[in-house]
Amino acid sequence: MAYWLVKSEPSVWSWDRQVAKGAKGEAWTGVRNHSAKLHMMAMKKGDRAFYYHSNEGKEIVGIAEIIREAYPDPTDESGKFVCVDIKADKPLKTPVTLNAVKAEPRLAEMALLKYSRLSVQPVTAEEWKLVCKMGGL
Repeated sequence: MAYWLVKSEPSVWSWDRQVAKGAKGEAWTGVRNHSAKLHMMAMKKGDRAFYYHSNEGKEIVGIAEIIREAYPDPTDESGKFVCVDIKADKPLKTPVTLNAVKAEPRLAEMALLKYSRLSVQPVTAEEWKLVCKMGGL
């Protein structure tokens, strides 16, 4: 299993809206960055992703599961980009803020800090375990 982090502004698509989609999940569309596209193409069914509220909140609020692997993004008229389907798995007991990630020396190399504008990014197993612990899981 691989680990990821996906970002969404809560005013556009919040964790609560993702949860409301239930087991059928939702297509993660609208990604228009080639690095993020490559990460989505590497996602496998059953992989887990941190759900990060960007711009507003700036915190990891939950864990999502990849339930459908990459396919053409229906919102992309160019045909160059892909999407995956994700479903909410569980919320973190305590959201992990960007400031908390920055304050943890063991997370200094995390993509969230190094590639702050990338909307889909990998997370190492060690980072995953540590952030889950910080979030009360």
